[in-house]
Amino acid sequence: MCSAISLLMQCMVRLRRKPQNVSVKMVNTVGNDEEKGIQEKESKEESILAMLGIIGTVLNLFVIIFVYIYTTL
Repeated sequence: MCSAISLLMQCMVRLRRKPQNVSVKMVNTVGNDEEKGIQEKESKEESILAMLGIIGTVLNLFVIIFVYIYTTL
């Protein structure tokens, strides 16, 4: 019992220690022109996907309305 408590105390002391900061320099390997081109392409893709989502939602609403009208007649 005593050894378990001492083991827990040691673990708590180790967890309370602050981690050492390691300075790492990040290097950007992509050029600015290429990065802008990639961002524009992703933006265009996202806008196309958003438009397809809106169109799909509208079509689904039409189908729901049509099925409702058809089943109530």
